[in-house]
Amino acid sequence: MREFSVPATVEVADHENTCTTLWRNAEEHPDDILYERTYDDGASWTPVTCAEFRDQVIAIAQGLVEAGVEPGDRVGLMSRTRYEWTLFDYSIWAAGGVTVPVYESSSSEQAKWILSDSDTKYCVCETDEQREMLTGLVDGLDTLWTIDGEPGAVRELTDAGKDSTVDINERRQSRQADDIASIIYTSGTTGRSKGCILTHRNLLADIRNVVEDLPSILMENSRLLMFLPLAHVLARIVQVAGVESRTCLGHVPDRTKLNEIMPVFKPSTLLAIPRVFEKVYNSAHQKAVDDGKEKLFLKAAATAKEYSRALEQPGGPGLKLKLRHKLWDKLVFSKLRAAVGGQCTSAISGGAPLGAELGHFFRGVGITIYEGYGLTETSPVLSINLEHAIKVGSIGRPTPGTTLRVADDGELEAKGPQVFQGYWNNEEATAKVLDEEGWFATGDLAEIDDDGFVYITGRKKDLIVTSGGKNVAPSQLEKIVDTNPVVGCTTVVGDGRHYIAALITLDADSLPDWLERHNLPRDTAVADVVENEDLNADIQKTVDQANATVSKAEQIKRFVVLPDFFSEESGELTPKMSVKRHVVVKKYEETINDLYAQKK
Repeated sequence: MREFSVPATVEVADHENTCTTLWRNAEEHPDDILYERTYDDGASWTPVTCAEFRDQVIAIAQGLVEAGVEPGDRVGLMSRTRYEWTLFDYSIWAAGGVTVPVYESSSSEQAKWILSDSDTKYCVCETDEQREMLTGLVDGLDTLWTIDGEPGAVRELTDAGKDSTVDINERRQSRQADDIASIIYTSGTTGRSKGCILTHRNLLADIRNVVEDLPSILMENSRLLMFLPLAHVLARIVQVAGVESRTCLGHVPDRTKLNEIMPVFKPSTLLAIPRVFEKVYNSAHQKAVDDGKEKLFLKAAATAKEYSRALEQPGGPGLKLKLRHKLWDKLVFSKLRAAVGGQCTSAISGGAPLGAELGHFFRGVGITIYEGYGLTETSPVLSINLEHAIKVGSIGRPTPGTTLRVADDGELEAKGPQVFQGYWNNEEATAKVLDEEGWFATGDLAEIDDDGFVYITGRKKDLIVTSGGKNVAPSQLEKIVDTNPVVGCTTVVGDGRHYIAALITLDADSLPDWLERHNLPRDTAVADVVENEDLNADIQKTVDQANATVSKAEQIKRFVVLPDFFSEESGELTPKMSVKRHVVVKKYEETINDLYAQKK
C-alpha cells in the first residue's frame, strides 16, 4: 500500500462558516470588485464590490427569514450559472439555511427525488417553466420564488425583508464550521443520486489550503469566467474560492456564447472540464485544415508539446527550441490566446482526465492547465497541480491537509478535513465508502509516484475484464478517440467478451462542417452518414492512435458509429457531460451483441 500525505497550512476555526470571509471582505476591502455581472448577454459588464455584494446578501437573507427559513432548513436552488445563483447561495447561508442545488436541466422526477429526499421546504428557481414543474411536486415544498418572474425573486425577497428586525449578522454567526452548508446530490452515472452532506468546514478547509498555492489564479485582480453548472461541486468550490481570495468572477448562463463573451470579459483564467479544452484544440485544428494549413498547425502543436515537456527537464528548453517556439507563438499560439480573450494564462480542469498530450499542448501555447481531482464527497479537491509543483498528465499531489493512499487492489483512498460526513438518509451507502477511521474509498484506480504525484489509471467499477481475463481501463482509449473533432462520445465495451469494441457517437456541432468538406449537405441526417466509408476511415485513424498506446489484448478491434447523439435529455450523459456507461450498455445491448455476432 502506497501512501502520501501533505500537512495542512490552514485550519478552520470552529466558529467560522462560508460567510465569515464575505463579511470580512466587506469591512476590510469594501471597494474591491468581487463580481462583474451582465444584463445584456455579455456585451458589457457591471462591477459589484465586496460591500455591495454583502449588502445584497443581507437584504435577501432578511426576506428569507421573514418567509420562515430557520437555521438548518433546506432551501432548493435550481438555475443556470448566473450571478443570482451565487447571490442566493450566500443569502441562504447568511439566513442559516442549507443550500440544496438542483441542475436546471433536471427532469421532474430527478427534481422530485432531490427535493423530497432532502426534505426541502423552500426553493428558488429560475424560470416560470421550472416553477410550473415544481409546483405541487413535493409535499411540504410550499414556497417558491422565481428569479425571472414578476417582480422577480431578488426584488420580492428584498421587499419582504425591508422591515425585518432580524439581525442577519447574528443569524449567520449561528452557523458553526461543522454545521451543514449544502447537500449536493451526485450526478448519478450509476443508479439513483445520493445526497452528499458537506459542512462549512469541508468547503473552507478544502479551498483555503489551496488558494495560497495558486497565486496567479486565485488572487485580487484575477478574472475568472464561470460557465460550468454551479449545481456541480467543482464550480461551487471555485465560487467559494472567489470570495476567499477576492478573485473577480463572471457568470455565463449560455455556454454557446462563450466565443463572443471571452474577448469582452477577458478572463485571466478559466474553469472547465476536459471536453471544453478538446473542443478548443479540435476547432483550431479543423480551421487549419479548412485553410489548407494543417501541416503548419501540426508542426506548431508538436513544438508546443516539446516546449512544455522541456519545462520539466533540468535546464528547461534549449536555445533552438526557444526560437522555434517564439516563431510559432507569433504565427499560431497568440491567435489561440486571443480567442479566449487575450489575457488568459491559466486554467483549472477537473471532472474527468485531461490527458497529457492536451495538457502539454496548452502549456506550450501559453495557457497552463492545472489539473486536479476530487469527488462530490470530498468537497471536491483532493489533489491538484500547483505552480511550484506540476507534472502534466498527473492530477498533482494531495492538497495540504490531505492523505492519499493506494489500497492493495489499486483503489485510491483519501482522508482529510474535506471528506464529507456521509450520504443524507443513507447510512448503508455511507458505510460502503467511509470507514470508521475516516478513509474514503474513491472508486478510482490510481498510482502514486516517488514525488507524491497521483495518476488515475481507471474507474474501478468501469474496469472491463475480457473473457480471456485481461483487465482493461476504458478511459485511456476513450479519451484518445474523443480527440477526433467529428467524434462526440466513445464508450468502450467488452466485459466478458473475447475482444474490445467501441460504440461511437458523432459530435452535433462538428458534423455539419465534416459533411460540407466531403461534399454532402450540411443537414444530412446522422443516420444517413454512419456507414459512410470516409467517415469510418477518419475515425479508424484515431482508433489506431488509441490502440498504439495499449497492448494487443486491450486494443479496439471493432467499432460502430451510432445513429444517435448522446445528451443529458436523452439520458446518456450527466450534467457534467460524463457518459452513463450502464445506461448506454443497456440501451444499445442489441447493437453490442451484433458487434460480437459478426466474424472479426
